[in-house]
Amino acid sequence: MTKKRGQGKRLFVIDTNVLMHDPSAIYRFEEHDIYIPMVVLEELDNNKKGLSEVARNVRQVSRYFADIIANAQDNQIKAGLSLTKNSSQTKTHGRLFFQTHELTATLPHSLPGNKPDNGILETVIALQAEHADVTIILVSKDINLRIKATLLGIHAEDYFNDQVIDDIDLLYKGVQQLDENFWEKHGSKMQSWKDKEKTYYRLTGDDIHQWYPNMFLSTPDEEGFSAVVREIHDNDALIELTTDYRHQNNAVWGITARNREQNFALNLLMDPSIDFVSLQGIAGTGKTLLTLAAGLAQTIEKKLYREIIVTRVTVPLGEDIGFLPGTEEEKMTPWMGALMDNLEVLHCHDDTEDWEISATNDLLRNRIKIRSMNFMRGRTFLNKYIIIDEAQNLSAKQIKTLITRAGPGTKIVCLGDIKQIDTPYLTETNSGFTYAVDRFRPWSHSGHVTLNRGERSRLADFAAEQL
Repeated sequence: MTKKRGQGKRLFVIDTNVLMHDPSAIYRFEEHDIYIPMVVLEELDNNKKGLSEVARNVRQVSRYFADIIANAQDNQIKAGLSLTKNSSQTKTHGRLFFQTHELTATLPHSLPGNKPDNGILETVIALQAEHADVTIILVSKDINLRIKATLLGIHAEDYFNDQVIDDIDLLYKGVQQLDENFWEKHGSKMQSWKDKEKTYYRLTGDDIHQWYPNMFLSTPDEEGFSAVVREIHDNDALIELTTDYRHQNNAVWGITARNREQNFALNLLMDPSIDFVSLQGIAGTGKTLLTLAAGLAQTIEKKLYREIIVTRVTVPLGEDIGFLPGTEEEKMTPWMGALMDNLEVLHCHDDTEDWEISATNDLLRNRIKIRSMNFMRGRTFLNKYIIIDEAQNLSAKQIKTLITRAGPGTKIVCLGDIKQIDTPYLTETNSGFTYAVDRFRPWSHSGHVTLNRGERSRLADFAAEQL
């Protein structure tokens, strides 16, 4: 489905990369017709082999096409095939057209050769000439193709249906700052009490409709009031004062929070009633360190989980280093540099003896497992603490596959920086990480915090701001 809507009849020509990205894209254009050029079918055929996510998507698209075209007569194919899946479906769909005859057009001499993109442009220009009364729109995830199309007078758009939100600034932050007159508005009807060293408040008011379960509320000052929303019922909300993990008495595996957002993150990570936690923030904000500290404390000290499993998508920053030897864990080790760095911070101190470091390494090696994301399908994890690092590089389908592996007693923590996406065709607004944050927002057993302040070093902070 595209965002720009004009008047009159429209025909959407779909590029190959749209179908590779979202196999169900053909059903996303509501009542409008779509057109599949022959060159797109050829590209799909060239990419159907393999075990990658793209290859699986291509095979799914081929199955959709096979189901739609099954038992269709030649005249039906030329007239357009219905995209309605069954008679009971109430949602209106348009028709699917395949290229059934040769379409030729004259392209500029600056676009020579048989490049598939140029073949798509030639098809669209020919369709414009053949159907002058129809608005032809090319839908592609390829920016360069859209630029060339626009220069040739073709209306081209990105594929927007997979976007979770319109603007990344609208992404749920997990924290809301209270107005200066908050207590004046809510103080008269407020109830407060203590239970097992926890302080609770019950509030009423219209602004409660903007809150979500496990959202954090705070006053503007760093050391001021901070609480977490526990329950919401119509105009009634129950909030609980947060545990102060900035104090050494509440240190987690020797780590204390250095700012308010880190304190909020530890409140989520250390809460066994919260099954899914997502932490968003730039490099150096402490996402991995806090998550590992909380995992070690709850796995080894409190014995809430049997082991920690760490995984991430293997997308290189630069050139790929090729195939790696060894076991699954050995192959994943080069991708887990951040994990190793943080483990060193957690158990290596100035006064630590070599034998203590060796003993701790052996202990952690037995409790922390590094797993490849490629072998997660079909598995079920029981009583595990799972860390999904670099989650911004996952698609919505991939992150669903991972999260649905969780069995009873398992907690999943997703870490990501949506400003550092390395996967082709993924953006801040359609990343699987963004998708998970938005979809889990209303669930009472999930929580999210955006970490804003870097705590790595003054050099890293300056570089993050100035470079």
